Amino acid sequence: MQDTYTLHVAGLTRELPICKVNDHMDIAAFIMFSDVELTVACATELLKKCPEFDVILTAEAKGIPLAYEMSRQSGKQWIPARKGAKLYMRDPVVIEDESITTAGKQTLVIDRKDIEYMNGKRILIVDDVISTGGSLHALETLAARSTGKVVGCCAALAEGDAAKRTDIFFLAPLPLFIH
Repeated sequence: MQDTYTLHVAGLTRELPICKVNDHMDIAAFIMFSDVELTVACATELLKKCPEFDVILTAEAKGIPLAYEMSRQSGKQWIPARKGAKLYMRDPVVIEDESITTAGKQTLVIDRKDIEYMNGKRILIVDDVISTGGSLHALETLAARSTGKVVGCCAALAEGDAAKRTDIFFLAPLPLFIH
């Protein structure tokens, strides 16, 4: 088995380390943290594909750099769904999901004031990678607590079978390594 996977995305090339998930599957680890060039390039290319939107919703933590940069470039507000309730949240809204990169259930939380901010707005859901769709589903569930409308779901990469989905848009596929 190879040690890295060569990824071509948004005009850039990166060598991703291959990591064991279990005895039957490995994944190529795509991490945008600290890669400013990659984050800026992916945000630029995704914004070219986006429908009109008013607010970006993302999950903590790996979606944050991309959502922030898309917000910076577009001038639109972004809201992070946190991994747990924070003291500043007066009325937290909690959703549980499962993700391929998180062992067990994952909790996503936003404050009710963020739900109210999304009311009547066009919501764009952003993540770094869409794989099983668990985080995406949790974000859609959070968005549905508002009167806003999800107008699109996007990621820099679609992993495994997610690349076959027609209800998302992304910049490049990312294979799963099944053995």
